[in-house]
Amino acid sequence: MFIGRDNEIKVLKKAKEDNRPHFIAVYGRRRIGKTSLIRKAYGEDFLFQHAGLSKGGLTKQLSAFTSSLEKAGYISNRKTKNWMDAFDELRNLVLKSEKDKKIIFLDELSWMDTPRCDLLVALEYFWNSFASARNDIILIVAASATSWILSKIIHNKGGLYNRLTEEINLTGFTLKECEEFTNEKGLVLTRNQILQFYMVFGGVPYYWEFIEKGLSLNQNIDNILFSSNAPLRNEFTYIFSSIFRKPEIYLRIIKALGTKKVGMTRDEIIEKTSIDNSGALTKQLEELESCGFIRKYYAFGKKTKNALYQLIDNYTLFYYSFLEKYPTDENFWTNQINTPRLNNWMGLAFERVCLEHVKQIKMKLGISGVYTEVNSWYCKKDDEKGLFGSQIDLLIVRKDQVINLCEMKYSDTEYTIKKETDESIRKKISDLRNGTKTKFAIFPTIITTYGLVENSYSLNIQSVITLDDLFL
Repeated sequence: MFIGRDNEIKVLKKAKEDNRPHFIAVYGRRRIGKTSLIRKAYGEDFLFQHAGLSKGGLTKQLSAFTSSLEKAGYISNRKTKNWMDAFDELRNLVLKSEKDKKIIFLDELSWMDTPRCDLLVALEYFWNSFASARNDIILIVAASATSWILSKIIHNKGGLYNRLTEEINLTGFTLKECEEFTNEKGLVLTRNQILQFYMVFGGVPYYWEFIEKGLSLNQNIDNILFSSNAPLRNEFTYIFSSIFRKPEIYLRIIKALGTKKVGMTRDEIIEKTSIDNSGALTKQLEELESCGFIRKYYAFGKKTKNALYQLIDNYTLFYYSFLEKYPTDENFWTNQINTPRLNNWMGLAFERVCLEHVKQIKMKLGISGVYTEVNSWYCKKDDEKGLFGSQIDLLIVRKDQVINLCEMKYSDTEYTIKKETDESIRKKISDLRNGTKTKFAIFPTIITTYGLVENSYSLNIQSVITLDDLFL
């Protein structure tokens, strides 16, 4: 079963069809489906496949590489001492092959790059001195350590500079793709149930494989996360240890960001974590952003030096809400139904899902072709400036001089705008006008699951986006 990824498969298949060498980098967070994508595009038509070992020094990595060469039909009596030797043997495999296209797939390349091993030197030499001169080679490298592949391969300043012919950044499924997945699997789930599972696990395909037929959504979540033999019981630790060689510092940043919904400035992160203000912190933040755990954004109208970093990974947010202090109740999630704790989390999680589906929101608003910037915005109470003190999680600032001020409200039924909600929206509009001095028209927009109950307050809303719209 394979869902979506049509554009990515098209890129990979096109590389096989033309008459020139290709060097392709595929990257994305752990569990996102990089290996499945590549194997879907090329089937069994590989000359050579190899995956780096998650643990092991140079000797073990080379031994595994030699074993992969043997599986590909190449046996040598030569003792491989370093990566130059290993890639020379790969070169010999290519020369002996009668395949029309020599497709070489190096998976989890970052794991192969052990300290002082000169892997990149050997890879650079293999491509520049041999592979790039042949029209029958497709070299594909992939890694879950997104920061590594970005710095070492895609933004390489040395011999691999500008050598890539294609790069594919694989991201999570949308709600629509998750619905296609569940339908293909024969699961009977409503869109609200799909949304709730997405709130926990995001669009990571691997996690959706664990849903079982015949169980309620809550039973499935209990089985996957809270039962004594839950398959994803230790997933949080595994994710970070598999991506970062020293995950502790990254976890400190993540944990700090998990305490503040709107995000933190760099100075606030330093204060909260006691991490030194240095270039290392800059790199760590960039790595977390490139892996999709956090986003960096600038509040509308604020100076760029006041960038905010916000935790956005669904599973990580769920972990800090419910899994960090691991419950002993194997039916924990089922027993949380209708509790204030769960209802509060669902409201916050729904906002994150909306932020991941701005493209679909724009489609519903009919502004897909309009240039926009997606921002958040906040201000402190200031009586002198006439500011009430507001936090706006989603602003769509449009080139046609309109701002959609989006309020995201999760509800099990049609949402009713009450007096206090109407007053809050009006104060936010006032704060945004007075705080930014914008001349743009401000359109209050409600994003909710089942639409609005019509009343006198709902007439003040310019646009309504429903859950169905997020599935566009």
